[in-house]
Amino acid sequence: MQQGNKAWPYGHIRSQQVSGCTVIEFHGEVDIAAAQQIMPDLDTATAARGRTVVIDLTPVEFFDCYGLRLLCHAERRVRERHGWLLLVCPHPMILRILHAGNLMDRFTPLATREEALALADAEATG
Repeated sequence: MQQGNKAWPYGHIRSQQVSGCTVIEFHGEVDIAAAQQIMPDLDTATAARGRTVVIDLTPVEFFDCYGLRLLCHAERRVRERHGWLLLVCPHPMILRILHAGNLMDRFTPLATREEALALADAEATG
């Protein structure tokens, strides 16, 4: 594991600092059981004020409405703390869930983590 990474005991979420952003990866199956385990760690990872947070769904194998709830919760927390949330989502099925939930305006999914970090860097440098 790279220095600065924090792997939590349940294996569904990992957080790290990358280029001044908090990057949160969801892993595996994000369902009701995983969501209950993820929520406290997600709250910890989104607690800082004024941060850009990137949530990366690339390693996700399954995602349902409980995963959607996690995303909405994280976005609200980041926004309330005057931060900015970027979403990395290359999965067509998850994109369909976001679209069906009428959330494409709330989340602008990006294809790669590199794209999200470049956008965050461009915003930070003006």
